[in-house]
Amino acid sequence: MMRLPALLAASLLITGFLAGCAKKPVVATNRKAAPDFTLKDSDGKNVRLSDYRGKVVLLDFWATWCGPCRIEIPWFTDLEQRKKDKGFAVLGVSMDDDGWKVVKPFVAEMKMNYRVVLGNDDIAKNYGGLDALPTTFLIDRDGKIASVHVGLASRKDFENGIDELLQAPVNSVSNHISLPAFALPGH
Repeated sequence: MMRLPALLAASLLITGFLAGCAKKPVVATNRKAAPDFTLKDSDGKNVRLSDYRGKVVLLDFWATWCGPCRIEIPWFTDLEQRKKDKGFAVLGVSMDDDGWKVVKPFVAEMKMNYRVVLGNDDIAKNYGGLDALPTTFLIDRDGKIASVHVGLASRKDFENGIDELLQAPVNSVSNHISLPAFALPGH
């Protein structure tokens, strides 16, 4: 039987872990342009982030071995389905070292309905080093980073952020939130 101090310590450890999994996003006030990139999709076609200008983009860095990614991906599939006609798109960036041989079966298993590309060390560096997976960026219609979610976030946080960005017109979203200054993770 556990003693009270051990039980308390275990409880605090679990509470701390769970609290760390559901961090609030870092919201940008002085939004910076999302670094553009060109990566290949599963058909070998080039995908550029700049091709999504004018849309609200959820840019998700994930991996097949990432447990929290498995939780978020079905949310993103649903959001893509429900909001794609409103000017929204999900773009997944797999950070798997084993490439398409593990990513393609995972995409099929998870029934991912959005574009997926393979990431690399350069894109990770350009987005602040990606200290954890998943790391998800919400990008406004002007191609600027509106918020960053590191680790498992809540579905409600994603939906609220996306809805707010979808309601804002192009070229006026860059300074409409007045919160502390923003920097990419690791900078």
